[in-house]
Amino acid sequence: MSSPLRILMTGVTGYIGGSILARFLEHPDFASFKITTLVRSPEKAEKIRALGVDAVVGSHNDSELMQSLTASNDVVFSTTDSDDHEAIIATLKGMKKRHDATGSVPILIHTSGTGFLIDDAKGLYATETIYDDLKSDQINALPDTQFHRNIDLEILRADEAGYIKSYIVLPSTIWGISDGPLVKKGIQNPISMQVPQLIRASLARGRAGMVGEGKNIWPDVNIDEVADLYVVLFNAIRANHNGVAHGREGYFFGESGEHTMYEVAKAIGEALVALGKSDNPEPSTFTKEEVDKYLGVSYFPTTYSVWKFSWTPNVTASHCHSVHVLQGSDYLGTNSRCSGNRPRALGWKPVKTKDDFLASIRAEVEYQINISK
Repeated sequence: MSSPLRILMTGVTGYIGGSILARFLEHPDFASFKITTLVRSPEKAEKIRALGVDAVVGSHNDSELMQSLTASNDVVFSTTDSDDHEAIIATLKGMKKRHDATGSVPILIHTSGTGFLIDDAKGLYATETIYDDLKSDQINALPDTQFHRNIDLEILRADEAGYIKSYIVLPSTIWGISDGPLVKKGIQNPISMQVPQLIRASLARGRAGMVGEGKNIWPDVNIDEVADLYVVLFNAIRANHNGVAHGREGYFFGESGEHTMYEVAKAIGEALVALGKSDNPEPSTFTKEEVDKYLGVSYFPTTYSVWKFSWTPNVTASHCHSVHVLQGSDYLGTNSRCSGNRPRALGWKPVKTKDDFLASIRAEVEYQINISK
């Protein structure tokens, strides 16, 4: 009998990671996998074990623990904070130990994001530049100072050294309220970040808002379909690991359409009016004070780092264990345009459109109203 494929998943209590694990619970080869997760909560760990998945209680910032876990697995899905330098260094050290001890080349499927592509538009224009993940030279020409880039470069260097094969997935604006088994059991965060942040700001000011004129463009993708992307990629690597691009060729954009931020703000405004929370469906521009108040400091209890933005797209970070903070940020006024042709070439077939995305926003507004109560 062959040994089970050993898989480590981090971030399974989060929006993306939980959705990926839910897909693996339904995978036809689930019984042949030995899946381990790392979570902070002993209560959630027990719930995960009840699903037939191992759970280790601990922190991603515990370097020795991360090295031990990653050294013990064939495949690592990294879906925690995509900018946690300490965690990715420990992950890579552990994977190198596995390579040195066994001669095998473990797989890292890392979650970055299309924030990697942002500019400084401040909502005033749409860029004409569209990045194609089949054009790796275009992507690799981006400055090292781009958002997420410092982490991605650590991974690419490890791939070039030959002790891992890396595949970097870059989801865009993910939408939809997740309702999978991990959500139902109280394990997983069910909502995204960008649109809920705009909704919370709009509710607080009594009118939908946008950065600048909302002319900037972002791609979007449904949460279930981006989870499918990870499974399609994983299956393709298992079937023919030499046939799937990795390292500097191995970028996979998760997008199924694109929108202007004005369109999103308008959908929020219409939902606010329909739900009796505003008397004007037309979005207005956030003032500088409102950007600082509502977009400058945003609390996401399922992530664990503090980010300080300046407007060159240059990021410095310090780490803590409580909240994720964006300070003085026009991030939601940036452009980030891309085409996810590489995952489509592997068989990924997203069908949700911008219209589906915009239609989903009312449910997101209702969700935020309900949790505020």
